[in-house]
Amino acid sequence: MSNNNSHSGFAFFSGMVIGAAIGAIAGLLYAPETGEQTRKKVADKTKEMSDELLDQFDDLKENVNRILEDVKKAGSELLEDVKTAGTEVLEDVKKTGASVIEDVKKASKG
Repeated sequence: MSNNNSHSGFAFFSGMVIGAAIGAIAGLLYAPETGEQTRKKVADKTKEMSDELLDQFDDLKENVNRILEDVKKAGSELLEDVKTAGTEVLEDVKKTGASVIEDVKKASKG
């Protein structure tokens, strides 16, 4: 389910960028300006969109890094829980084993 949400987020973002690019190009092509003015507007709009895209990628990178840190933390906590549980089980086995050995010794004497 999580994968589907990230895919739909990417699809939305891609659609937004493509739609903005198409709209900007259409607006520039239909604007009654000289070629030099149009080229300047295209360059400016391209820079603006590039900056916006870089900002979005920076945000995405920060989110991915935050998620990775959360996963690492959860993994470390799980490992500690497993170690603790393993130690407790080992202690229980030792106690039970010692009790069984003691019972066998008593039974063999008795």
